[in-house]
Amino acid sequence: MDITIKEAQTKVDQWIKTVGVKYFSELTNLGILMEEVGELSRLMVRIYGEQSFKETDKNKKLSDEMADVLWVLICLANQTGVDLTEALQKNFHKKSLRDGERHKKNEKLK
Repeated sequence: MDITIKEAQTKVDQWIKTVGVKYFSELTNLGILMEEVGELSRLMVRIYGEQSFKETDKNKKLSDEMADVLWVLICLANQTGVDLTEALQKNFHKKSLRDGERHKKNEKLK
């Protein structure tokens, strides 16, 4: 099932208001986002870095951890009135203007 960012924002909002009852506060969700990013980081360093897996990490999936991060980020966007589709479009434009040639000229990337 393909889903747009706008649809994701709507679906998360509907889920929160029905199954989840209500949004946690913005600061609580910020803390949860940091926790989820930490869990993603922990898994990434075990898959791609030098750290070995602990027994509790072995069944975790990168896709699940990334989805958890995205979920909480969408919650924060909904709570603060951010249209992530519009924000991402503006971000592409900003990066294209700022970095359009910068990376091509970076010797480290050649």
